[in-house]
Amino acid sequence: MAELGAQVGLAGYDALLSACIDRRALRAGQRVHAHMIKSRFLPAVYLATRLLIMYVKCGALDDARHMLEAMPERNIVSWTAMISGYSQNGRRSQALELFVEMLGTGLLPNEYTLATALTSCTGNSGPDHGRQIHSLAFKTNFDSHIFVGSSLLDMYAKAGKIEDAQRVFATLPERDVVSCTAIISGYAQLGLDEDALELFKVLHKEGMECNYVTFASLLTALSGLAALDYGACRVHANVSIGEFVAQRLLDVEPENAGNYVILSNIYAAGGRWQDVAKVRELMKEKTVTKEPGKSWINLNKTQHTFYSSDRMHPQREEIFSKILELYARIKEAGYVPDLSCVLHDVDDEQKESILLGHSEKLAIAFGIMGTAPHELIRITKNLRICVDCHNFAKYVSKVYSRDISLRDSNRFHLIVKGTCTCGDYW
Repeated sequence: MAELGAQVGLAGYDALLSACIDRRALRAGQRVHAHMIKSRFLPAVYLATRLLIMYVKCGALDDARHMLEAMPERNIVSWTAMISGYSQNGRRSQALELFVEMLGTGLLPNEYTLATALTSCTGNSGPDHGRQIHSLAFKTNFDSHIFVGSSLLDMYAKAGKIEDAQRVFATLPERDVVSCTAIISGYAQLGLDEDALELFKVLHKEGMECNYVTFASLLTALSGLAALDYGACRVHANVSIGEFVAQRLLDVEPENAGNYVILSNIYAAGGRWQDVAKVRELMKEKTVTKEPGKSWINLNKTQHTFYSSDRMHPQREEIFSKILELYARIKEAGYVPDLSCVLHDVDDEQKESILLGHSEKLAIAFGIMGTAPHELIRITKNLRICVDCHNFAKYVSKVYSRDISLRDSNRFHLIVKGTCTCGDYW
């Protein structure tokens, strides 16, 4: 149409942009935008917002942000679309910054803006941001809206704040599959498997519909209750089953570094060091690289990140001194380092030294140093916590009377008085 030189009006541009959005056709959308500029068509707020949405849906976030900045008038839809684009593409801090910027203009959010902002409240500082948005939702009477309520549930559950999630769930005037699944998933992730199953039974009797996420959460709860051998083969040293499962994973996802790590860990637990070396060689051949393990903790609005045997922190000497103090105290209480967690063929003394440098232990020591005695130590790890660090955290909790929340790639571990909600299964 445009190539023939035909005049295109608002309705025509809207139809063209809708087609580009549906097909995620960035190149075509850019041509439509270029034609607007060339023909000196000044888009109204509605059409400018459609352009912004097109860029967001196609993943061109920088172009979308340029559109937002260039708009003489911005409505709630354009702000929400941009915030959503950042959130859905993992740029959550930018989503929250933009949300705050929008509030600074005097524009109040609607239910969709609030729900989108809540999905960006992740990580150690997530609950603090989430509570502020929850307060705003309450003031604007959107806290009981199904979209906002479900997002609040999900935010609190993922942060390990299950009591807050329960309160939100209890006050929802209506419940859908998203809100029901969020609370069930929260129970399962925290190791409250019986609670997850009991709630499912109640909701199922009430006629709740289920989706695949609901069933995945139920499977997590069931596996926790049953301590299935297939899921726990690394922890319980069942090498043959673990090897079988890991090999199947490699067949399905040969590019996934995590599958190689699983197999390597299983071999190491069984003392099969030659097989460990073979797995590492296979990773080199396929140019698969392992993501380095790291743990982080937020203190005084600053995120502190630790890697294994990390010597980069400005307080490194105090941190390692604190680790040695913790180590001595908990050994007196019965802690025995699990040397099988060291995946290197070295002597026992070296293995102990390697274990002391694990990122979780560095973060725990730093948390003990930098928080009040009654304060929860909240740590996040990008990979699965090892058995030894899990035991270390339990003993520290027991000996020092400290509650520790540790979120790893599998689930939440809330450790109180030396006992973890995961039941030592993860």
